Parts: sequence; C-alpha cells; structure tokens
Amino acid sequence: MKPVVRLIAATVAALTLSSTAFAQAWPERPIKAVVPFAAGSATDTIGRAFALKMQEVLGQTIVVDNKPGASGLLGADAVAKAAPDGYTILIGTNSTNAALKSLMKKLPYDQDTAFAPVAYMGSVPLIMAVNNDVPVKTLKELVDLAKAKPGSINFASASTSQLVSTEMMAGMAGIQLTNVSYKSGPAAMTDLIGGVVQMFSADFAVMLPQVKAGKVRGLAVTSSKRSPAVPELPTVNEALGLKDYELIAYFAVFAPAGTPPDIVAKLNKAVNAAASSKEIQERFAGIGFAVEPGTPEDLAKRSVTETAKWAKAIKDAKIEPQ
Repeated sequence: MKPVVRLIAATVAALTLSSTAFAQAWPERPIKAVVPFAAGSATDTIGRAFALKMQEVLGQTIVVDNKPGASGLLGADAVAKAAPDGYTILIGTNSTNAALKSLMKKLPYDQDTAFAPVAYMGSVPLIMAVNNDVPVKTLKELVDLAKAKPGSINFASASTSQLVSTEMMAGMAGIQLTNVSYKSGPAAMTDLIGGVVQMFSADFAVMLPQVKAGKVRGLAVTSSKRSPAVPELPTVNEALGLKDYELIAYFAVFAPAGTPPDIVAKLNKAVNAAASSKEIQERFAGIGFAVEPGTPEDLAKRSVTETAKWAKAIKDAKIEPQ
C-alpha cells in the first residue's frame, strides 16, 4: 500500500503546485465581465467604469459582455456555469445575488453556493417617477389616485429592485398597481416617457437625467435619507408618512465557485482600487453612488444578510415566486 500512498501524495502535491503556479501567472489573457442587464443600465455603466480601472491593476483587458434577461438570471447562470479560472466574472446585483432566490420557484443554479464572493462595489438609491401626463405632483397624490381608481395605474420594472421597490411601497400604502415587465431599464424608461406605462422606479443613472430634463416627474427617492444629487425630492417615508421604507440597489463582483483564492484576492485588490479611485467616486457622485471597499469575506457576510432582507421584502410585498 505504501507505493500507492506515495503516488496519491505526489499527485496531490503536483496538483497543488500546478494550481499555485496557475494563480501566480493569472491573468494571461483578457477577462470577461458579464453584466446581467442591458447596455445603458446602471449595472452596465458602473461595471464598465470599474472594468477600465481594474485593467490598470491587472494588466489585462476586461471585456464587458451584456447578457440581459429574467431580472439578471440569464447572465448570472452563465457565470455560475463558467470555468472557475478567473477569466469570467459577474457584475452582480441585489437581483442576481440576493433576491432571485425568493423571486423564482427554481433557479438553474444554487444562489448560495454557485459563486465565489470577490468584492463589494457600491450602492445607489432609486427614484420613483411618473409620466408627465399623470395628474399628480406628489407620491401621496399618486397613492390617493390609486385608491380612488383601483387598477388604473401600471408600472414598469426590468429588475428586482425596480419591481420590489414599487410593490413594497404599494403594500405599505395599501394600494394595488399593475406590473409591466421589461427586459431592460432603458426600454422601460422609453415607455414611461411615451405614456405606455404611468410609473417607474429606477436607479439614478437611468432616471435622474430624465427627471432633470423634465421628461418625467420625479416623486420620491427610495433611500432612508434625501439624496444630495436631487435634494428637492423627499424620501418615500417622508412623502407617505412611513418609518420603515428603504430599498437601494447594490453592485458587487462575483466569480464562479471554485475560483482559486489567490485569483479572488487579485480580483478583490483590483475592484477595491477602482472603488477607491477619485475618478470613480467623482464620476458617480451625481447618481448617489456610495462605494464601500472590503474583503471577499465581507461580501460573503453581506450576501447572507441581503438575501434574508430581500426575502422579507418580497414576502411583505406579496410577490409570488414565478
């Protein structure tokens, strides 16, 4: 048996050395960053900016690959099933890495174990807005209109945060709204401006330029405090006299489970360098983007907390799994 034991030991040692050498040499070719939402979305805009800064640290090109659909599920699934070699990463969000577990009856991957947490990027609040022809000036007036004419108001959503933010507000306000699902935030915005839908709750990157241009009417922000980027808009809590409403969208980098720790550490360093850069912070200050560099372990803990938080929000909003 001794020769067999020695052979097994030698094989394990060889594999370990090989894995270490691979991690040390990485990256030797371009890295693909999958954005699970459409071009022009906040996830895409922020992901591309981070990719450019990360390239400077890693010394390799990062190619952004948009795979929108099913609230981020299609893109997340592609990364979950990719080789764990560090050459495919996910620009994840609360949709892909916290809420989908509660929104879907069955996922094509295990949300809790399919990914290796890399680094938290940051978060943004959302703005609730209506088409300019809707006869309301405040969120309270919108709620009153919905109560007076049940079922008369529909709203767009192209992501989990957009869906849950509106449904949670409606539930807390005691009204019923009709959801119209879209593949991308920009497409939903086009229909809000055109009057196809009456209401839309979206991140600052998608919504704020249209509010500032007067193409839609902003009613409230979904954060617990007013945003310096649009201080004239009250919070949902202020507008409706609530205490516990808050919903923000966040962004983080994940890799396929099994990605070598050394590679995860290098990716983490690159993400944190991007988050800490003055260029990134100044570029996205106007959309309320708050960065928070940290370790992979920090993101792992946050993912557990956020998954529980979104499960409660989805249940409270009475959203049935699809």
